[in-house]
Amino acid sequence: MTEPTPDGKPDQSTRTIRRWVWTLASVAAVLAVAVAVLIVLVVRSDDDDRRAVPTPSASSTATPAPSTSTTPTEPATPSATATEPTTTPPSAFGYQPLWPFAGVEDAAVWQRAYRDGGHQPWHLDAGLVARRFTQSYLGYQDVDRVLRKVISDDQAWVDVGFRLPDGKPSTAAVVHLAKIGSGSYAPWEVVGTKDSTLSLTTPRYGATVTSPMAVGGRITGVDESLVIRVLRLGTGEVGRSPGIPAGGQNSPWSTTMPFGAPAGSVLTIAVSTGGHVAGVERFAITGVRVGS
Repeated sequence: MTEPTPDGKPDQSTRTIRRWVWTLASVAAVLAVAVAVLIVLVVRSDDDDRRAVPTPSASSTATPAPSTSTTPTEPATPSATATEPTTTPPSAFGYQPLWPFAGVEDAAVWQRAYRDGGHQPWHLDAGLVARRFTQSYLGYQDVDRVLRKVISDDQAWVDVGFRLPDGKPSTAAVVHLAKIGSGSYAPWEVVGTKDSTLSLTTPRYGATVTSPMAVGGRITGVDESLVIRVLRLGTGEVGRSPGIPAGGQNSPWSTTMPFGAPAGSVLTIAVSTGGHVAGVERFAITGVRVGS
């Protein structure tokens, strides 16, 4: 321990030591402050450097990253609307096609024409098809009315007939039709008749025949005269018989019928009777194919 001087104050050496202590303490304090300031500056500088580098953002100025979006760069090709017919491959037809088309391919040709320009819209009306078949193809001009029409899915049964002298309707036949082909707007095709008091059962429906062929059926009536006609689509009548007397209650009738048509042809055989109040009062049809 340093002894005090006689006057009670520290001697010169003591004061020198104290001065050095205070000086060192001051230098240490200044160094500490300098180090602290330096650390702050370094930290701030690091923060400033980080702020200077832009980070990715979702702003509109950012360059979008590549994506797998399927959005087209050009307008898509418009698809067919529900009101337009679609084009589909022809399907098989379960009946003997008689009129107005020779088969599903023929019907598809009309579908394209109808799609493009509305060609012959009557093909879509079972009643009109049945009446045109009766009057135009069979030639039964007296049978000029559609009396009833029943449609079930892709089939139709149309009563065609005429007015009796007293004004009452009389059914001459029930024409059976079926939709032919596939896709939108499949047209109606005549495939036969639903027979009752006059029938045509020989040859059987869809049979292969050669000339001459046996034709027959059954009839209920009095003093009837049956006329048999054979027609080929695109050609017209290829065979005809004179009047065959017939009558009775569900009585059989028959004849032998020659015709002229090439192998593979589809034929419509029609039998009719009349003469009481109209030229044709009842008729029935069937469809066959000509063999080799």
